[in-house]
Amino acid sequence: MAGVRSLQWLNLTRHGESTGNLAYQAVHGTDAEEAGIPERDADVPLSDAGRDQAATLGLWLAALPKEERPTHVIASPYLRTVDTARIALAQTSYAAPGDPAGLTLRVDERLRDREQGVLQGLTWVGVKRRFPDEAARLHQLGKFYYRPPGGESWADLALRLRSFYRDLEDDAPGGRVLVVTHDAIVVMTRYLVEDLTEKDVMEIEREPVANASLTRWRSDGSGLQSVCYNDCSHLTDIGAPAP
Repeated sequence: MAGVRSLQWLNLTRHGESTGNLAYQAVHGTDAEEAGIPERDADVPLSDAGRDQAATLGLWLAALPKEERPTHVIASPYLRTVDTARIALAQTSYAAPGDPAGLTLRVDERLRDREQGVLQGLTWVGVKRRFPDEAARLHQLGKFYYRPPGGESWADLALRLRSFYRDLEDDAPGGRVLVVTHDAIVVMTRYLVEDLTEKDVMEIEREPVANASLTRWRSDGSGLQSVCYNDCSHLTDIGAPAP
């Protein structure tokens, strides 16, 4: 992708486990129509386990060789992503508050989670019961192009991410970037950086992106090459995170 060719490193991580993740896990396989999340999506906080995951991610950041340490950190503006970034950066000496050489956390709304519109907070059982026409339309169009009323398709994510990465290249040429975001953004960044097809990316999406997992690309001089995807090896001290 042209908008990221000049970066040295591009690192993406999903936020730590959130109370919203726990709510969906609690109703999985039941007859519940809603996950029962009281907050708006932007205000869903981390769980205790999610905060531990964020701190462990920070220990991994602190141990990076100097030539791999992020020079720019950008997060989705949602509470769970911002808190993941802040907790992680607090574990690193090179991002110490008040250090003139330290990192400054930026937020960018283009990194927010995919908007579900009228389907927000519903389980698949709830979608089929309350919006049967939408369930049928999803089946007909396929997940990549289906846009729920008031929401976004996966293709819509590609549009806003192309804009984000073009601006990132202007802001951080030759930089090493850490992006703290959501599972759909991690998947669609692979779509853009690796020039994948709809079929490719929808196959990848079938495997959940784990909380606080790492997906990394490194420049080989001609472009970014994949280093790892959905890697949780840095989290082994506290156990594998829930998807």
